[in-house]
Amino acid sequence: MREGKTWLFWILLFSGIIFGGLLGELAREVSFLSWMSYGQSFGLEQPFVLNLGILNLSFSIMFNLNVASIIGVLLAIFIYRKV
Repeated sequence: MREGKTWLFWILLFSGIIFGGLLGELAREVSFLSWMSYGQSFGLEQPFVLNLGILNLSFSIMFNLNVASIIGVLLAIFIYRKV
């Protein structure tokens, strides 16, 4: 892959995840689309804290995947292959 194509792939992939997740959350209220919001959350619920006296660092990460996010990723890969 060339450098420009690599960036395009990552931009499309993250866009698919974000917009898919957003659509999944919006579809939660619509009865015939509520299946798109079905998913799983995983990650570090309690933040990892590193206290260095004058500097306090905390790190936490959560992933919320739903069906719409997966559809968004697949759509992003499809668009990338067409470009």
